[in-house]
Amino acid sequence: MHELSVALSILDLVGEEAKRQPGRIVAVHVRLGPLSGVVKEALASAYDLARGETPFAGVELAIEETPLVAHCPSCAADRQLSSVWELRCPVCDTPTSRIVTGRELEVAALEIEP
Repeated sequence: MHELSVALSILDLVGEEAKRQPGRIVAVHVRLGPLSGVVKEALASAYDLARGETPFAGVELAIEETPLVAHCPSCAADRQLSSVWELRCPVCDTPTSRIVTGRELEVAALEIEP
């Protein structure tokens, strides 16, 4: 379960930022795409386990799932795909491999209380 190593990395980042920022970190916001290789539920569970008895036990994890969007060369438009297994334009059925969003695994924001 590599989600545990991802959760630990998130907490490392929270720890580094806590040293630089005045106030208390109350939440960390993460963007997660379907092609990131990370399962949302597994990450949430691993995060709960990892923060356990640390100074960040009260820091919540907010996960925003980003859609899988690819650029269709035939339509010349970005289209949201319904499946990670079928990279085809939902309008014209053209195969596409140019992913616009969906690979994200990033810390987007930290909520800090003064």
